[in-house]
Amino acid sequence: MNKPPRPHHRIWPKRLPHELVVPQTSLWFNLEVAAARYPDKPALRFLGRALSYAELKAQAEAVAGWLQAQGVAAGDRVAIYLQNCPQFVVALYAVFRADAVAVPVNPMNRADEFAHYLSDPETQVVICAADLAGIVAQANATLPAAQRLKALLVARYADAMPETPESLDAAEAPQPATWQWLRAEPSLPAGATRWADALAARLVPGPHRAGPDDLALLPYTSGTTGLPKGCMHTHRSLMHNAVSGQWSQTGPETVSLGVVPLFHITGMMVCALGSVYAAATVVLLPRWDRELAGRLFARHRITHWTCIPTMVIDLFASPNVRSFDLASLRYLGGGGAAMPQAVAQRLQDEFGLTFAEGYGLTETAAPSHSNPMERAKLQCLGIPFFGTDARIVDPVSFEELPPGQQGEIIIHGPQLFQGYWRRPEATRAAFIEFEGKRFFRSGDLGHMDEEGYFFLTDRLKRMINASGYKVWPSEVELLLYKCPLVQEACIIAAKDAYRGETVKAVVVLREQARGRAQPQQVIDWAREHMAAYKVPQIVEFVDALPKSGSGKVMWRQLQEQQAGQDGAQP
Repeated sequence: MNKPPRPHHRIWPKRLPHELVVPQTSLWFNLEVAAARYPDKPALRFLGRALSYAELKAQAEAVAGWLQAQGVAAGDRVAIYLQNCPQFVVALYAVFRADAVAVPVNPMNRADEFAHYLSDPETQVVICAADLAGIVAQANATLPAAQRLKALLVARYADAMPETPESLDAAEAPQPATWQWLRAEPSLPAGATRWADALAARLVPGPHRAGPDDLALLPYTSGTTGLPKGCMHTHRSLMHNAVSGQWSQTGPETVSLGVVPLFHITGMMVCALGSVYAAATVVLLPRWDRELAGRLFARHRITHWTCIPTMVIDLFASPNVRSFDLASLRYLGGGGAAMPQAVAQRLQDEFGLTFAEGYGLTETAAPSHSNPMERAKLQCLGIPFFGTDARIVDPVSFEELPPGQQGEIIIHGPQLFQGYWRRPEATRAAFIEFEGKRFFRSGDLGHMDEEGYFFLTDRLKRMINASGYKVWPSEVELLLYKCPLVQEACIIAAKDAYRGETVKAVVVLREQARGRAQPQQVIDWAREHMAAYKVPQIVEFVDALPKSGSGKVMWRQLQEQQAGQDGAQP
């Protein structure tokens, strides 16, 4: 029986199939194919140096051999803890080649946070940057001896860079402080192996046996309660979105700017998985730098840029924006936050570019929705992606709602994760059966228009969106309770002119700190113990937090009060 068409099928681009035929192989095979077809083509460019597809494959095989020599077996977890750099991509494909599972970790995380990424997935080996090795060692020391790491592999960003800044083209030169940071050589923990030594050993890995249904990636996402949860993605679920480049007309001629973090599912999908399948070239930046990014467009004739809107806003704020040549750019898209109307209009007026917003979660191997380039709508999530079915339902009854009515976004598609790592209850709660299919509950409230475009209106989940970074209040609260000044804390969102939302902590001080402590002391402590984007920018001291009859903190009441204050501000 033929299924009735969904509304978006009427406006679906004629150049695109509704569903993809996905390879029945592991992700490693994509690199083998690209290296065989285009051995000398740059896979990655990083501050003046290029890494060819043949070199990327050879280095990944060497690191895979080293991993197996440390005892890493099929299905074992290996954490990757690096900023954007060639070694991140090499490490990722090395883990795939070794039949293991990659655990990408935000390099902004501190020791208190990183310990969870060791203990929960039972990580065997960590591959990290030299400046983060001390954090790994500190976190590892908190574990029982039987649970500690088998090995630590440490990479220097400088290993992928020219020797001196003078050898760089001026257009590719980072700021002096960035150059110094990238070339720093801190002392390493005892027993750590240097990246260069692992490559030089040229250890040959055993036969590659991973198939499409084997676990490949365990990215972590936080929820409304408790610590971050690992999302189990197989080679198959990731492969679907990796081969979807025709949506944005990605191919071997594509040159992409890789500044969205690789540890994040969007950055990984676009700049590591999708790019290798398409045999494209990615120009990597270790951190966002508007001036450097602006120069790189012309230097490398960048054709594709996936970003978050705040990057575009910041680029326009540069005093040198008139000198940036974006003429080569033919695809500009992203998500994480809505693109302001004024900025989108400026993109159109000055550069003839349409920003194609998309939507997705770690659980959906982002994206699940995207705006077609031919027919993009502003401040809109887009239409369901290849092979994806999405609906708006009542969050209680799960009855489908008509266009224009607000409800929860639920998603079914080949890119869905298998469930949360060792969290069967959370997994059961995340899915519902709808029309005989397994749909994921996004936790986001939205509506669909008559043409099948989806719009985000609110969140069921308690989340703060700070410049595209998702901050989960419960996680920040758990960390703040470790602060010696804090008795209780509730995290809420406050309005911010630049970030959209920022993190505010409503704090009850411990008895000995009352009348003595200052809000800045709490902020300073937080900076030492959590990623910068999670750090409360505002701290308010109160005598007590509002609580329900069952003793639960009434965070909604505090959030509503803050919304009233934000609304009263000019």
